[in-house]
Amino acid sequence: MTDFTLTPPPSPKAPRVRRGGWSWGPVEGAKLRVLSLGAGIQSTTLLLMVAHGELPAPDLVIFADTGAEPVAVYEHVKWLSLPQVQHLPIIIVTAGNIIHDMREQIAGSSSGPGGRSPTAPFFAVGRDGAAAPIRRQCTGHYKIDPINREVRSRLGFKPRQRIPAASVEMWIGISTDEVVRAGPSFEAWIVNRYPLLEARMSRGDCEEWLRRRDYPVPPKSACMFCPYRTNGEWRRLREADPEAFQAAVQIDALIRGGFIRNERGTSTGALFVHRSLKPLDEVDLRTDEEAGQGMLMVCEAGCGL
Repeated sequence: MTDFTLTPPPSPKAPRVRRGGWSWGPVEGAKLRVLSLGAGIQSTTLLLMVAHGELPAPDLVIFADTGAEPVAVYEHVKWLSLPQVQHLPIIIVTAGNIIHDMREQIAGSSSGPGGRSPTAPFFAVGRDGAAAPIRRQCTGHYKIDPINREVRSRLGFKPRQRIPAASVEMWIGISTDEVVRAGPSFEAWIVNRYPLLEARMSRGDCEEWLRRRDYPVPPKSACMFCPYRTNGEWRRLREADPEAFQAAVQIDALIRGGFIRNERGTSTGALFVHRSLKPLDEVDLRTDEEAGQGMLMVCEAGCGL
């Protein structure tokens, strides 16, 4: 067995605090209006509603690439960039490849952002023996932070330079069936806005809007190994993109072959991408309804929208 040696962890970083606000309607005095494009159903609908004149055009459309999306998502972003689809340029930003960084962390050659794991909320065995997700750090590092850096640069501010409050109106594609995910921004200079909530549109309404206009319904936008997938979504990934599913299987095995440092600076080797605490390629992937499961995991805004 490989001997993994990790450098001593730094002091734990304080959890993120939501310092900004969120707005129902336009943010008065904002210098930039930005659409955070996850390339899922909701944010795709927002972008195409702009193309149809149903929403005002944002100043920036930004897609944060984790390096681990299924091929279908990257193809969808290319399709959205076609001038015959819509005319706003899509800016692609990145904080690195999450799979590469995860391998470095596990091998002990990199401690990850903040000295901790840059990974998803993988499942560990809790004190009661049930599945318990570890703290999630991936969305902040690979989605929110690179978008904010790009926006800060576009405003003309350097790192750590103070930006006036409410300088940016940030559109996020959260629909009415996911209203629990809506919340203020982590930055005082950004105000989150949720145009789909204002329009009282659900995910189903977004799908109907797309189909009425003969647009394809986008694939789920999430990393190949994202633990937030339901059994049905895992099964669809396995059937529609076998290579992506096999990559998830490999990641699942990888996180039990080394160490993932959590926010307390300790290390854990027994992690799983599936809440059953079984290797992904051994899991019964019937839908939650078929298997009689009803567990809901709530993901904050920023990934598969």
